[in-house]
This record gives sequence, structure tokens and C-alpha cells, in this order.
Amino acid sequence: MKETFKKGVALGLGLAAAGVEQAEKVIDELVKKGEMTTEESKEFFNEYYQKGKETQKGVLTDLNFATQDDIKRLETRIDALTEQINPKE
Repeated sequence: MKETFKKGVALGLGLAAAGVEQAEKVIDELVKKGEMTTEESKEFFNEYYQKGKETQKGVLTDLNFATQDDIKRLETRIDALTEQINPKE
């Protein structure tokens, strides 16, 4: 079960990367055809990329994954508890 879950997450991240590459290709084509300026393409891509990051963050939150801040907070707490148990002389 755990291995299947890992494969699913890896697949999702791979699809996200492929999605970014595909978006870049489509946007470049629109610029070449003159249907979008370079500035518009940058704005559009940044907006697309931002939405993707927000979606990814939402999925990870929904799956209850620990954030880097969560991990850092736990490491700090573990260090403090370890110091209480084994004080340095």
C-alpha cells in the first residue's frame, strides 16, 4: 500500500512537471504566431505556475503531509526534550 502511494505521488509530480513543459510550449507557440506578446506570455505563465503551486500545496495539505516548518518545529522540540533528558555537563 505504501509503495503504491509513493508511486502515485511520483506520478502526480511527474505530470505536474510535464504540464509546465507543455504550457511553455503552447505559450511559445502563441508568441510566435503573434497572438500573445512576450510580456503577456510571462504574466500568463507565472499565473499558471502559481496556480499549480497552490493546487499542489492544497493536495499535500489534504493528504496531511508535514510541511518543512512542521518538521523544523518538531526537530527543535526533539532537541529541547533531548537536552532535558540528557543535560550537558
